[in-house]
Amino acid sequence: MSHSRMASISERENREIEAANASGRTPVVFIHGLWLLPSSWANWADFFTQAGYAPLTPDWPDDPETIEAARAEPEVVAKKTLAQVADHTTEIINALDHKPAVMGHSTGGLLAQLLAGRGLSAVTVAIDPGVFRGVLPLPAPVLKGIGPFLVEKEAKELYEAFHVAGSGISLAQMGNANLNPWTEAKVNTKNPARGPLLIIDGEKDHTVPWAIANAAYQRQKRNHAVTEIVKIPNRGHSLTIDHGWREVAQTALDFVKRFASPGYRPGSSAGAAPARQER
Repeated sequence: MSHSRMASISERENREIEAANASGRTPVVFIHGLWLLPSSWANWADFFTQAGYAPLTPDWPDDPETIEAARAEPEVVAKKTLAQVADHTTEIINALDHKPAVMGHSTGGLLAQLLAGRGLSAVTVAIDPGVFRGVLPLPAPVLKGIGPFLVEKEAKELYEAFHVAGSGISLAQMGNANLNPWTEAKVNTKNPARGPLLIIDGEKDHTVPWAIANAAYQRQKRNHAVTEIVKIPNRGHSLTIDHGWREVAQTALDFVKRFASPGYRPGSSAGAAPARQER
């Protein structure tokens, strides 16, 4: 691979790419959302590694390496656009030898669907996904820019462990997705190469409530590929990092396994399962 192609890929990301390509395992790309860093997927990466997959946790462009660094320089992530993140993640995927499973949380869930709409994903899981054009407008809590945590006993602990500044531009792009016909928050739901898609939403998520997730499902289910939605009881927007993350990860893993086995045979590829339509 040329040096120029790798120019925007960090050393950490490059190590993950090389490890995935050398492993003979199906890659799984985890995309974080606003107010978090790639390290928020650490438990999931371990979980999928134990299941036989090769995890990758790409940065948003210029993501600091640590929570401390991100809090010290919040302006670094302040102006990142959805297109910048999508293009960077596309570069990561294009460097892989095999088509990956892709999953994301919140804004990352929107980005996962955007990449699936480009035909880059063998199977996709969108968790509490952000709004794209054609889906109902964002609820007020998101427009106000609140973080991803429920007001609950562990909220302070989660905030201290994970919370960083987010991009106001990306938030605004989702907020005006239905007003701006040129919005970057646009998903090609009709692409026949989109592949299987699971949308997961927390029952008590006030940032991306069920109505928003279900509206995305209603648009996505028109695709010929498998499209499903699951509501996780008694869970809020922090469901990927709170005490019950393993239940959500298992739900995602069970779906991925149906369409992309952990390892490859020579000449095989992920996402080869026959498509069917969910109603």
